[in-house]
Amino acid sequence: MAALSSPTASATESGPGPFAPSAWMVANLAGMDDTTLLDIVRLSPRASERRAAACELLIGRHQGLVRSCVRRYMNSTEPREDLMQVGYVGLLKAISNFDPAFCRSLAIYARPCISGELKRHFRDKHWQVHVKRPVQELVLEVRETTWRLAQELGRMPTDSDLTRHLGISGDDLRHARRAEVAFQSHSLDSPLFGQQGVPWGASTMADSLGAEDPRLEHMLSMRAVAEHWGELPPREQEILLMRFRGGMTQAQIGQRLSISQMQVSRLITRAIGYLRSHLLDLEVTHPGAGSPVTLPAQAHASRGVSTGLSPSNDNGVDLH
Repeated sequence: MAALSSPTASATESGPGPFAPSAWMVANLAGMDDTTLLDIVRLSPRASERRAAACELLIGRHQGLVRSCVRRYMNSTEPREDLMQVGYVGLLKAISNFDPAFCRSLAIYARPCISGELKRHFRDKHWQVHVKRPVQELVLEVRETTWRLAQELGRMPTDSDLTRHLGISGDDLRHARRAEVAFQSHSLDSPLFGQQGVPWGASTMADSLGAEDPRLEHMLSMRAVAEHWGELPPREQEILLMRFRGGMTQAQIGQRLSISQMQVSRLITRAIGYLRSHLLDLEVTHPGAGSPVTLPAQAHASRGVSTGLSPSNDNGVDLH
């Protein structure tokens, strides 16, 4: 008989007893049929050796039934040995609770008991996040129906096959499949296998995840600047492009435009101040359209908004 170590059911609830029966007792009952052994289980005290021997014989005769019930769950991540233990618990409960007035065959009576124990095991022990009970049960029904229809149809059932057979809507089926993703979680440190050019097990799941792009925030700032870029005078646009895209110094810009470095600095500060003020949604008119106004960069930077441009920035920046 397979070892029964699952904590799901204690010996006093459904097991053969707190001790193993002697080989002599098992041999003495081996010639009896299932009906006689079930009578012994039903009528004997729970702690008796005779009852334990009858249970052991019945379990040994119906191991194939347990394997049959477990087979449909073999695609799960649960080890086969653990599923077999859960199945044996269901078989023990069926033996202890067998009622000859309800059913004459232990195999017919035990199959739903074993399947129910397996379903409860998956439903209650392995959900990594909270999922409503009806959805949990539907996930198991979809899984079982998929396996059964695949056997009957000779192919994998379609969504319409499943919804028609289960009497559910397409939305219910999609919810069940999304919920099944939450059934088994995986550590980010778990190894990945089968990647070409990578040693076996050398990389982890975390290695396959993307990292935060340090240029993403800068790109978003440039997109915001582009919204108001056309509002700047052409001369200021040219100066900003030479400064931040071309990487030219203020002195070089002044030489090319035949103006002083001080003028270049003032125009850069004014253009950046105008752009920053509009990113802050301030009602400011461009200085070129009225009286000159200078908006200090420090006043706006303190509010946590950046254009990605500053007069001291020496990096090349693509403003398109």
